[in-house]
Amino acid sequence: MNVAITGSGLYTPPESISNEELVESFNAFVALHNAEHAEAIERGEMEPLNPSSAEFIFKASGIRSRHVVDREGILDTSRMYPRIRQRSNDEPSLMAEMGVAACREALERAGRSVDEVDALVLAASNMQRAYPAMAVEVQELLGMGGYAYDMNVACASATFAVQAAADAVRTGQARSVLVVSPEICSGHLNFRDRDSHFIFGDACTALLVEAVDEFAEGQFEVIGTRLATRFSSNIRNNAGFMNRAEEPARSEGDLLFIQQGRKVFKEVVPMVAELIVAHLQAEGIDPQTVRRFWLHQANLSMNQLIARKVLGRDPAEDEAPVILDEYANTSSAGSVIAFHKYHEDLAAGDIGVLCAFGAGYSAGSVVLRRH
Repeated sequence: MNVAITGSGLYTPPESISNEELVESFNAFVALHNAEHAEAIERGEMEPLNPSSAEFIFKASGIRSRHVVDREGILDTSRMYPRIRQRSNDEPSLMAEMGVAACREALERAGRSVDEVDALVLAASNMQRAYPAMAVEVQELLGMGGYAYDMNVACASATFAVQAAADAVRTGQARSVLVVSPEICSGHLNFRDRDSHFIFGDACTALLVEAVDEFAEGQFEVIGTRLATRFSSNIRNNAGFMNRAEEPARSEGDLLFIQQGRKVFKEVVPMVAELIVAHLQAEGIDPQTVRRFWLHQANLSMNQLIARKVLGRDPAEDEAPVILDEYANTSSAGSVIAFHKYHEDLAAGDIGVLCAFGAGYSAGSVVLRRH
């Protein structure tokens, strides 16, 4: 059975925050905190917080700005997290609304109607609720039949879902599957932490994975998929339904995004590079013939090093395109945003690798051929 990605969609929240705006808010918070705790700091009982800078953020990550679902709440130094209106159970949830928008664009680009879709996998790092499944809500709002379910493999979720979709197509369970990744990352980010407050942004992507009798011009053949996981606590979020039962209660910071950045960089880069190389070798593809790498958009230096390890040389700018300068890290949506924005220039026969990686550790590789 031939499997192809026939359409992609992207929802971008209209509001954005530049590094300069984020730093202004963060440094105001730092000044207030240090003034409030001046005596304890003077006695050596507490370390002062250090200010940040836009230059530091860009040098550390390659990020210049990020789209968010709410900028006012994030920049308010008395709050420093998004302000999202509580919706009744009879209203569409925010995550589902984002998912519907991205799915509709993917269907439009593929020239398909919702009636032609058999399944939907909602793959994201943080679900808005535990149940009912966010996927089933998106399914209902789209008006589609079939089945839908949620999947969480952190930042690698979209690539894991592409494999699940491709497997469903190959086994005949579905002819057409939507893979949707709504990421409201600003909701779990600690905007009071200097080392991570700039990392994430919000966005939603969608891919349509289909069975095709013959590949049409512009479609991307799914040559193969490969997944890998290895347990690590170096990227972690401890928020969950057990929190209210734990004694003693966890601090607020322990219920948000936590990362040991240097350890992650050291351990994830070789893991991902080895996964891509082994996958290409198994498919009989020379890495030098790969036209494009759509990599997870977490950190510019990390992406450059992974591409360098795979290619044995520095990648050209258009070989591993970057979108994190505008979007920041959008978790599972990042690599798909790169694909969505940078695929139309490829020629028939060109090979590309969609690869995402993150907490778990988890990593997924999807090898594609343009037709």
